[in-house]
Amino acid sequence: MRNTALVLLALGGALLAQNAPYDVYPAAEAPYHRVRYEASTKPGELIFPVNYTVWVPPGVKTLRGVIVHQHGCGEGSCKSGLTGAFDLHWQALAKKHDCALLGPSYEQPQTADCQMWCDPRNGSDAAFQKALADLGAKSGHPELAKVPWALWGHSGGGHWAGGMVLLHPGRVVAAWLRSGVPLLEANPQRPSIKAYDVPAAALKVPLMCNPGTKEGVTLKTGRFAGVWPANETFFAAVRGRGGLVGVAVDPLTAHECGNQRYMAIPWLDACLSARLPAKPGALLMPMPTDEAWLASLMGSEAVAQASYRGEKDRAIWLPNRSVAEAWMSYVKDTAIGDRTPPPAPTNLVVKGNELTWDAEADLESGLGSFIIERDGKAIATVPEKGKNPFGRPLFQGLQYSDTPSLPLVEMRFTDTKQIAGKKHRYRVIAVNTAGLHSR
Repeated sequence: MRNTALVLLALGGALLAQNAPYDVYPAAEAPYHRVRYEASTKPGELIFPVNYTVWVPPGVKTLRGVIVHQHGCGEGSCKSGLTGAFDLHWQALAKKHDCALLGPSYEQPQTADCQMWCDPRNGSDAAFQKALADLGAKSGHPELAKVPWALWGHSGGGHWAGGMVLLHPGRVVAAWLRSGVPLLEANPQRPSIKAYDVPAAALKVPLMCNPGTKEGVTLKTGRFAGVWPANETFFAAVRGRGGLVGVAVDPLTAHECGNQRYMAIPWLDACLSARLPAKPGALLMPMPTDEAWLASLMGSEAVAQASYRGEKDRAIWLPNRSVAEAWMSYVKDTAIGDRTPPPAPTNLVVKGNELTWDAEADLESGLGSFIIERDGKAIATVPEKGKNPFGRPLFQGLQYSDTPSLPLVEMRFTDTKQIAGKKHRYRVIAVNTAGLHSR
């Protein structure tokens, strides 16, 4: 089991991500800010160049935290990190909690050892914290250097996020580990991969392991077959000591991220709501445990912990009923329901036959498309056909590591069938990925 667990770290990366060069960055103008550091040749420091882009919710007075969206290993995944901070759905979560949204992009060559960044002890921990301080100064929010972290990581990014929990449990609100976990046992065949200890404080940090079913759960051969054994070992070790850790197996995917954001975002929302202090700068609140729900490791039904009849220290931990209900839908078919319409678009501007507008994503279901109405009748859908080879169609598209496609899509429409000389009345309607329309 220890040998197969290493497959994730050796091969975790996204060859299917778009191959944009590292020097093609989306513009980082306020509310976006960016810093970039060159590779270091000093022992113990980061050997790859890296840039960090942060989005700060417009109008926020004092940041309460930062949500980190960490890509996986390999050149494709690293490049996909360039758009992480521009994701409208993740921005909706950040805005709700007065948090910044940070997207790192490590400039790792495809054949290089990703352990040199995804193990934070190899310099990426120090670079990350330096970036928070520098971005805080650039954005006018110096508190960014001190706020708590909510971490999401894919593949090697999951190893990084989990490692940061074990190194800095007092700073981490929660961590979602998609297809990657830190290793807790050394392996002589890979001496460069160092094992972690689990401090008692880390057992109080909510964690969620999120492998795809084709990563060793139902499909036990192939490139990513070692992902599930690594997750299973990590879960057993942490949960066996009373850690607040769950498992949400994606029933549709292998190593790609699929529809996991519709589970990850409400889970992180619950953790942020419970743990962020009312007064910025105060210590994190302890995660409540009295409303927890439990489920068997390979099961699909969760119950309130008082009603659970199995061994609780081997059961999946879920923070409350709402999250448990979403989890039960997710592990069945990922089709988590939604009854709330998305926010209506704002700032519609019409210049000739060109329409532009602004919109925020629906927290529960993101942003799928827009319907354009002219004089009360629908004339177009933007985009005409949503792009996402991995799950629900999204307005911004989706890359392998759960980030928007490049180039970033604009909220813009040209009405080529406008009647000359007639004054038209236009309306733009947002549609979330559950098919609900804004009002």
